[in-house]
Amino acid sequence: MRLSATSPFDAALSPWADRLRQRFDLPLLVRWNNGPGLRLGQFDTPRVTVDVRDAAGAAALLSPSLDHLGRAYVEGHIDVSGKAHDIMDIAHRLAEAGSSTEADPGWVRRIARRMADAVSHTRDADRAAIQYHYDVSNAFYAEWLDPAMVYSCAYFEHGNETLAEAQQNKIDHILTKLRLQPEQRLLDIGCGWGALVLRAAQQFGARCVGITLSQNQFDEASARVRAAGLQDRIEIRMQDYRDVRGPFDRITSVGMFEHVGLKNLAPYFRIIHDLLAPGGWALNHGITSTDPQNGETSHGGGRFIDRYVFPQGELPHIGTVLTTMQEGGLEPFDVESLRRHYARTLQCWSDNFEASSERLKSLVNEKTWRIWRMYLVGSQWAFENDEISLFQVLCRRAGQTVDTLPWSRGWIYGRRA
Repeated sequence: MRLSATSPFDAALSPWADRLRQRFDLPLLVRWNNGPGLRLGQFDTPRVTVDVRDAAGAAALLSPSLDHLGRAYVEGHIDVSGKAHDIMDIAHRLAEAGSSTEADPGWVRRIARRMADAVSHTRDADRAAIQYHYDVSNAFYAEWLDPAMVYSCAYFEHGNETLAEAQQNKIDHILTKLRLQPEQRLLDIGCGWGALVLRAAQQFGARCVGITLSQNQFDEASARVRAAGLQDRIEIRMQDYRDVRGPFDRITSVGMFEHVGLKNLAPYFRIIHDLLAPGGWALNHGITSTDPQNGETSHGGGRFIDRYVFPQGELPHIGTVLTTMQEGGLEPFDVESLRRHYARTLQCWSDNFEASSERLKSLVNEKTWRIWRMYLVGSQWAFENDEISLFQVLCRRAGQTVDTLPWSRGWIYGRRA
């Protein structure tokens, strides 16, 4: 079926649809002005429907990178209905079809890298970037996170745990890896809403400092510490990691180093080195790129995230993480990939987000809702398809004698055996 002859987009979109049908059988309906629309495959009921609102929306379809499509959706040039995972699957297939007409991806990546090199990671710039992402609304995050409001990859030991169970498993997994002992001082760099330091104090008997640059997280984490009666064991600070003074027996950084910047990784790890007490251990838990050269995801997905979700965010390859960690004076001891776990975590978040859509629309504006809807399901797709990953790296100060290293990693899993 073709768009109505009176539609100004008929001439442009009909040949485009004809070319796509030669390559794909997509359960996609594209409509203009709620007309009968163009079918991109053989189906009775479309899984995804795109309503084109203006010329900018049509242009995005004719040059369908994930960046272009995502931007058109966020800015209201197109409306999209269907299940979130189906929408993302269709978007990737459209982007794949359009990739041959895009600019040379190597050129795009080189430009992106030069732009990243020019990014300023001053204290003020980093604070602004953090607050843009995390200070949306505590109520907004609470709708789709677990009750402890843990905003990082969960740990599914068997795959059938609830999100809340898996998030507690993750925190216990980290603290067990660190062999956290009662009365040890723990620093959590990027403490979020306080779940890790609360668990470390309550169940492991540690004395904790949690730092964040988000006002909303600081307020909520502080309130949760007071509610738990743990003010004598936990201090929450609005503080940049570059301004912390040690020493600490244990240091955690969970979902934070993505904001540091590639050029700043070695200095960042040097700061962790300097903050560690003799014999101390640290664990870095963060998202990595699987592209060793440019840190880019396919079809412009990374550009969408740079623009709308994580300003100034940069993802290193795991090789870069280990290299800069050693340049910073740290010795990696254990490296664990949790890629499958983050795909499952994002599925849980996205499902919660979809189920709470009406409530979420009452908490934020339409544009913000659209950004987060696509970000969550798009990230799930990227983890599922090995475009990004998640690694936990357990480390300590380099240069220590070999007899101070454990013989095995048995203690990491023995706690829950």
